[in-house]
Amino acid sequence: MSTNSNESLNFLEEIIEADLASGKYKHILTRFPPEPNGYLHIGHATSICLNFGLGVKFGGATNLRFDDTNPTTEETEYVDSIISDVRWLGFEPAQIVYASDYFVQLFEWAKVLIQNGKAYVDFSTSQEMATLKGTPTEPGKNSPYRDTTPEENLALFEKMRAGEFPDGHCTLRAKIDMNSPNMIMRDPLLYRIKHAHHHRTGNTWCIYPMYDWAHGQSDSLENITHSICTLEFAPHRELYDWCIAQLGIFPSHQYEFARRNVSYAITSKRKLRQLVEDNIVRSWDDPRMPTISGFRRRGYTPASIREFCDRIGLGKREMVADMSLLEFCIREDLNKSSLRRFAVLHPLKVVITNYPEAQIDHLETENNPEAPETGLRPLSFGRELWIEQDDFMETPPPKYNRLSPGGIVRLKSAYIIRCEEVMKDDAGNITELHCTYIPESRSGQDTSGLKPKGVIHWLSASDAMIAEVRLYDRLFQVEDPAREEDFIATINPNSLQVIENALVEPALMQAELGDRFQFTRLGYFCVDPDSSADKMVFNRTVTLKDTWAKESAK
Repeated sequence: MSTNSNESLNFLEEIIEADLASGKYKHILTRFPPEPNGYLHIGHATSICLNFGLGVKFGGATNLRFDDTNPTTEETEYVDSIISDVRWLGFEPAQIVYASDYFVQLFEWAKVLIQNGKAYVDFSTSQEMATLKGTPTEPGKNSPYRDTTPEENLALFEKMRAGEFPDGHCTLRAKIDMNSPNMIMRDPLLYRIKHAHHHRTGNTWCIYPMYDWAHGQSDSLENITHSICTLEFAPHRELYDWCIAQLGIFPSHQYEFARRNVSYAITSKRKLRQLVEDNIVRSWDDPRMPTISGFRRRGYTPASIREFCDRIGLGKREMVADMSLLEFCIREDLNKSSLRRFAVLHPLKVVITNYPEAQIDHLETENNPEAPETGLRPLSFGRELWIEQDDFMETPPPKYNRLSPGGIVRLKSAYIIRCEEVMKDDAGNITELHCTYIPESRSGQDTSGLKPKGVIHWLSASDAMIAEVRLYDRLFQVEDPAREEDFIATINPNSLQVIENALVEPALMQAELGDRFQFTRLGYFCVDPDSSADKMVFNRTVTLKDTWAKESAK
């Protein structure tokens, strides 16, 4: 498949297009190879979109392959979450496979290296190996076990396989070049001993391949044409090619791109696990977490994350994408697709003194002005209403456009009201407002001639329902928490505010998991899995405007 010649291609797309045009490949096959030792984060989303996106763009395919070679850190829970994340983002793997599928073949190929004098069993300690390895400016020294005969090495390797040695007692190393300027080529480890239960193979194995041994050979077994990694694996490419060449197998090739990090977020599984295990967040899918499942629970859409990944692009230099861009992408998506609803988070009672006590008026308002096809919904209007506390000020500053004593404001899709009296308790706290409404000011039929500067939302006290609302904000207060000596100290203490008795439209009580809404003037919200028939729970996905940018500009 060839792309439009007028289209600007990134460097990987140029490579693939040239490979297809030259006939080197008839079709491409990429892979996304996560280790199942945690939940995927937003950095992984860029790799998912890249690998699967290339497969889609060039008429090829992409495998999801789990790099499950470390049994002490891997769990089926993580496997299931990763499969769910990939599919939620909109991609379907050509195959779902595991490095553990190839353990037998990898073991047999390791024996081929041993037989050819290209690998040996080493009983050196890790400290001894580090000392012998040398430095980037000084050559290494040969291990005392380097010249063991192939026959002896085969016997020792079989003993490793049979469980005759304890953890860490010995390793299998490739025999390459202890003088290589590339430190990775100085007799790298291929296998280590780990007597640990594996999530798929159980206790069948007690030796496990290192990433550098499992990676390229797994690619080759699957006929991966373009093995795409992040830049930290660039020095490993020489070893990747060496292993494939020694075995004479399908020549998969590795390419590297620069990692994309995101501001105000952590993209280290180890640190994310710490947040979960130390109960700083509730779970891996806590809406404050930069995990894909966290973003999903917070109300982000697959389209918004794919758009974000597309906008930050691809390059050969690492960069930190601005979290504000991701927030822009979700605002842009939800503005077009989400239904509008009224909610009052901090209620202040309003009594319309000139409105008949028993009368309920039936008004209408739009579901989404950006999508007229969504139509209108009914609103009940009565003598007693709720408005936001922030929409009233007893002593307003200049240019204040909401309600104040003697002032007027329009209730959205309803009437203009005037504040006549402020009621207070014995402590001086405002308890309710007494207002009058202008009957001839009904929205769409206004003949009052009045021009209030402000429009506020409201709820009728007769049918407002109680719901829990969780206001989520960025988890970290600094742009790059990973660089801080104590990243926990940079946690935003206001990253979650729970409002247990917010008031919402009755229609929201029938909302289902996955539904997303714009709460008028308050932000975008979604239904949380904690919701029940007795109490709905809504998560704030994002505010209507970039409040962080405003604060930074002060």
